[in-house]
Amino acid sequence: MNCRIWPLLPILALSTAGALTVQVRWSVPEPRLLQGQVQRPTEHHTLTVRLPPDLPGRDPAARAAALRGAGATLADRVSRAPQDIRFRPAGDGWVGAARTGWTVTPAAAQAALSTAVTRAGPVNGPVTVTLTAPVRSVRWAAGQRLTHLRGGESNFSGSPDFRVHNIRVGAARLHGQWTAPGGTLDFNALTGLVSAARGFRPGYVLAGGSLRLEDGGGICQVSTTLFRAALRAGLPIPERHAHSVQVAYYGQPGLDAAVYAGSKNLRVRNGTGAPLLVQFRCDTRAGTLRADLFGRNDGRTVRVEGAPMSRVQMAPGPAFMRAPDLARGETRRIDMPAPGGVTLITRTVTRPGQATRTDRFRSEYRPWGGVIAVPPGDPRG
Repeated sequence: MNCRIWPLLPILALSTAGALTVQVRWSVPEPRLLQGQVQRPTEHHTLTVRLPPDLPGRDPAARAAALRGAGATLADRVSRAPQDIRFRPAGDGWVGAARTGWTVTPAAAQAALSTAVTRAGPVNGPVTVTLTAPVRSVRWAAGQRLTHLRGGESNFSGSPDFRVHNIRVGAARLHGQWTAPGGTLDFNALTGLVSAARGFRPGYVLAGGSLRLEDGGGICQVSTTLFRAALRAGLPIPERHAHSVQVAYYGQPGLDAAVYAGSKNLRVRNGTGAPLLVQFRCDTRAGTLRADLFGRNDGRTVRVEGAPMSRVQMAPGPAFMRAPDLARGETRRIDMPAPGGVTLITRTVTRPGQATRTDRFRSEYRPWGGVIAVPPGDPRG
């Protein structure tokens, strides 16, 4: 069955392949955005519908019931929801693609299958297909002059399973979110409640000067990565907090962003003059997380500079906490030690026809001895 979907009157062409299967083929023009230009390449799709082996021998009512079931399956497999534009890397640039929604009713699919199995050879016939355009289409994005602004990356190699899981869940909460021109991307609001009921797992977080288990341990990897993208894109950042201690996963001091519901948030203002899209890519094999921002490029240039750590304080001895899964004599390093100190990240943003803006992000870390887990009964715990 060939299915060519046109804007007004889609046409399905059917052909049987063997006695009890129907081959479904359709070609669809689906726009994409490349270097600001709209292209219309054609997508080709194929699927096979298998019918009950005893269909020819069934009485008319049973045959009709079987075809209804097959029609429902076909309609479900061909139909799809519309999807707003997303961008993917391609060579040295990015390609934007949206998805038009298709809806084929079970009744229409049943009628097409009935025609295919009662005639020999290819059969053509009109079938009602409802097309639904995405809210943010390729043509809309071209009109908004959307392009890749900047990206940020962080590394979580060696993270425990709970942390990797929470990073993936947190990134999924932010992926595909849009911020209107002049609006503010609010990390905590978009992430929502961080709890087991919403897919997060318990993990170690630093709160109140100690390490403890809470749902969502590792979510700061997501906020840190987004902060780096916004920093390099030159977007205003009205709220950002450094961690109280240096975290080994985040590398260079001063490029982290701590979040904690009710007290610490990351907020980024969309100053691009167009809608702003955030996308995340999580590579669990490489242990990397990347955030990319897409908006209107207004010609701004951004320079980010970091100062050496000052007022350095050496790390003290470790803290100890009891872990019921450890046997006598066993220990496990939970968190690495880090020196304290102060660092400053300076960002200079220059926009055509406007005064140069300088932003400073100060980070003060206290010395941290890390944490070692010991078994129950260990006097250090």
